[in-house]
Amino acid sequence: MVTMQQFLLRQPAAPEETSTDRYYLDLCNRLLEVAERERLFPSYPVKVVERTAMAVIGYYQDVICDAGIWRSFINECRRLYGYTVPFYDNGEEEYLDYELNRIDVRFMVWYGLSMNYEARRVWNPLDSEIVNGADEWWRILDEVYDESPLPADYRLTHELEMHAEEDSEAIYKLGSWLFLHCYLMTPAYAMTLSEIASGIDLSKDDGMKKLQESMDRSMGEDPTGPLALYLREWLYLIIEGKLPPSRKEKEKGEHKYYTAFTRATGGKEMAIFKSYEELNSFFISALGWESGQEHLPQIKGGHDFILMVNREKGMLLARDIARCICCPDNPLYEKDYAKVHAIELLTERGCCPGDLLRHICANGWLPDAVFPGDDNHGLVAANYDFISRCYLQQYYRGD
Repeated sequence: MVTMQQFLLRQPAAPEETSTDRYYLDLCNRLLEVAERERLFPSYPVKVVERTAMAVIGYYQDVICDAGIWRSFINECRRLYGYTVPFYDNGEEEYLDYELNRIDVRFMVWYGLSMNYEARRVWNPLDSEIVNGADEWWRILDEVYDESPLPADYRLTHELEMHAEEDSEAIYKLGSWLFLHCYLMTPAYAMTLSEIASGIDLSKDDGMKKLQESMDRSMGEDPTGPLALYLREWLYLIIEGKLPPSRKEKEKGEHKYYTAFTRATGGKEMAIFKSYEELNSFFISALGWESGQEHLPQIKGGHDFILMVNREKGMLLARDIARCICCPDNPLYEKDYAKVHAIELLTERGCCPGDLLRHICANGWLPDAVFPGDDNHGLVAANYDFISRCYLQQYYRGD
């Protein structure tokens, strides 16, 4: 069961206990009691189910008082994709904005379980264990929906203005909670946090200081949440209902490699090489790199390379993925291999650069990507951008 101390870590007023925290903690533990009694999620460790239950209750608190976080999420999903909740069709049920919905709970259960459990991190959202367990939790929440109290201090965003000086302290507090503790952000951010912590020796005297400095940097530079939005974007969506004005970047001239690359490939911006030797030969003959040298020796021993050039950014390189790419003039494509491994491009950080991945998916060159144990290619194809944002985070949006 979840303790009050654990529960408060996810609450906006933490570490203070508010008048409604006991109610929502008890409701969270009721979900867990039912999950244990009915064996709703037998494939997942208890701690993972507990974290998922807290995320579901966070969503529930949000819609009870329309805190604006979930509203921002579904509105941005509609803008980006034309649907309300990734993966799930509402069927004959009417979707009720800013209220409890069955498909919301399904999504939150999939999201919580997947992001918190490495062994099933990449798992089919339509798996019966996830859907049936989520539906049982939804029934419990639906039973008490009309009698649940407005969660104290969960309406952090109401009456705030982004540029009002008197609201600056409240907005900073909101931003800190959103980024580090909010039910919607925490699951997707967990791997980024793990990456940050793995590079710091906490046993040293300055370990905690370095961790805090890294966290502060991350808040300013890294995206978070299932849509991999930057904190500034989340704040604008929640407070103003729209994304912030885009920051104009200085126009860049054509990169020095672009002309040489496209001249060598007959105008194509992507080239595929089976071996390091072929790739290195291209660097020398097409780009004019020094002959007789082994360029980028750190990738020697790799295979199935894809090299892509961008008019402004220059070149980017991916290795060991060409067999997954069903594009014209790719002799390395292997359908059976792609059925197993193509999903990795969307879910494994560092597997494929973001610009290249967007180019591949936009052209329909990843037709074999499916969730493990499933053959629903359409589910991944319809949600490739969302999947990439959710799993890859800064590796997809950070470039």
